Amino acid sequence: MKPNIRKKIVYVDDVNYSLITVRDRLKSRYEVFPAQSAGKLFEVLEYVMPDLILLDVNMPDVDGYETIRLLKEDPRYAVIPVIFLTSQMDRDSVVKGINLGATAHVGKPYSTQSLIDAIENALNPNRQRTLASEKPDNRPSVLAVDDVSSMLLAINYALCDKYKVYTLAKPEELRAVLNKITPDLFLLDYNMPVINGFDLIPVIRSFEKHKETPVIFLTSEGTTDHLTAAIHLGASDFLVKPFETRALHEKVEKHIRKA
Repeated sequence: MKPNIRKKIVYVDDVNYSLITVRDRLKSRYEVFPAQSAGKLFEVLEYVMPDLILLDVNMPDVDGYETIRLLKEDPRYAVIPVIFLTSQMDRDSVVKGINLGATAHVGKPYSTQSLIDAIENALNPNRQRTLASEKPDNRPSVLAVDDVSSMLLAINYALCDKYKVYTLAKPEELRAVLNKITPDLFLLDYNMPVINGFDLIPVIRSFEKHKETPVIFLTSEGTTDHLTAAIHLGASDFLVKPFETRALHEKVEKHIRKA
């Protein structure tokens, strides 16, 4: 019988109560090491190589953004997934975290299950795939990103006969998803509350394999200005909501063929 080896997590937060709370919530599943500052984190890393790091943003002296930058610059720690556990969930903060290499963001206050889900998504590469199949599927793949679940269901229903469809309702987790799957085309909602479609373009293009991958915006704001801005940022096309299934098919087929 194989021993039950628990994953190691370092949690960095300057508030002692938060360190105790997270440790108590996670200790039945993971081995949790607390660190009350960025300096303490790097001390812990001298004797513990964690599977994941939980990181607060607002800390004195060295904040979470500077801490993740230091981690990603060090080849010993660059591959360790980092999740921000923070009350700063506004769009600019999430975009900044993603661009620095954060795997996911969990907002405070949080439920234990939402935190565990984020951790498991980061630790297990295949967990985030929305449509999994036991059989090989060689169809072109599409990743749809939209915070409205009914829209994701509509896209899946419209395209699943011809394409392998992945869906993502939390755009702040896009970087983590793209470390696990390689879609042939992106469908991005334009307006989302935390991070919008325009902000996701640089994240997509930061992956060498997605420098030229087609991106189609789905938007209810189909003005010339929006189209011009989208194209300038590297989008291939856009489609106005609500859309007809045939129109979506035509757009996707047109740009996947070019790719």
